[in-house]
Amino acid sequence: MPKLAVFPKAFMNALCKDGTMTVAEWINLACSLKVDGLEWYAGFLEMADEANWSEFRKIVEKHGKVIPMLCCSPDFTHPDASFREKEIQKQKHWIAMTSSLGGSFCRVLSGQRRPELSIAEGVDLAAECIHECLPYAQELGITLILENHYKDDFWEYPEFAQKMDVFCQLVDQIDHPNFGVNYDPSNAFLAGEDPLELLYRISNRVVTMHASDRYLIEGTIEDLRNEENGAIGYAKRLRHGEIGKGLNDYDAIFRELKRVGFNGWISIEDGVDGMGQLERSVTFLRKKIKEYWPDFK
Repeated sequence: MPKLAVFPKAFMNALCKDGTMTVAEWINLACSLKVDGLEWYAGFLEMADEANWSEFRKIVEKHGKVIPMLCCSPDFTHPDASFREKEIQKQKHWIAMTSSLGGSFCRVLSGQRRPELSIAEGVDLAAECIHECLPYAQELGITLILENHYKDDFWEYPEFAQKMDVFCQLVDQIDHPNFGVNYDPSNAFLAGEDPLELLYRISNRVVTMHASDRYLIEGTIEDLRNEENGAIGYAKRLRHGEIGKGLNDYDAIFRELKRVGFNGWISIEDGVDGMGQLERSVTFLRKKIKEYWPDFK
């Protein structure tokens, strides 16, 4: 049955850029919540020292939690082969990091949607690079999870496979026991698309999920589709919000995941308005999961 993790969405600058929060401080905050694990991020400043990897694992496990997932952002759609090879080596480094943390799932992405790339070229480049990483992932017992992502903080262009049709093309190119999908319903809104339509197309490949919620600050969904249809820059009409109070239909999402036998990790990307918000989102998801998986503890 599913398990819950949390991700430090509200503390990324503090953990990754200015160092105003230590990883130990985040662990203490996260472990006060009624969750099973902490999703990790490869770009935490303190992760630059490999000696810290096993130490952070020990600290988390002393709290009775685990680190199931690692979030990272490879860029596999660059036209230069030497650049792509460096990204493959980065991904392998992150696979090793996941293993040292005790995790089972390591994110992959397609790369940036560079204007000169055709869809066919981009899909082929991304699929080729992911295939290059899969033997090492299999060797270490790690599953690579492709997310329907929007855009890494440090990228110039949005995700190449942001749009549903392109994402599904890429997923269809990779048939491997150590590969699956990390489904993020909120990211579909940023592409001007319906998250349920995406889910119904790829639900049998979903092994992990990001739980978040978005709400419209003005206008309608149709306005969003017309104005924000995959545009560079975050959707101006959308804001992160408390899970269960936004646009996502978690009953429909969980109904479909239950139908296909999903039993993976659900990681909460929330708390941008404080730990109280994150606690309420945990409570909402625990209650909702138990409706669909009655044995959920």
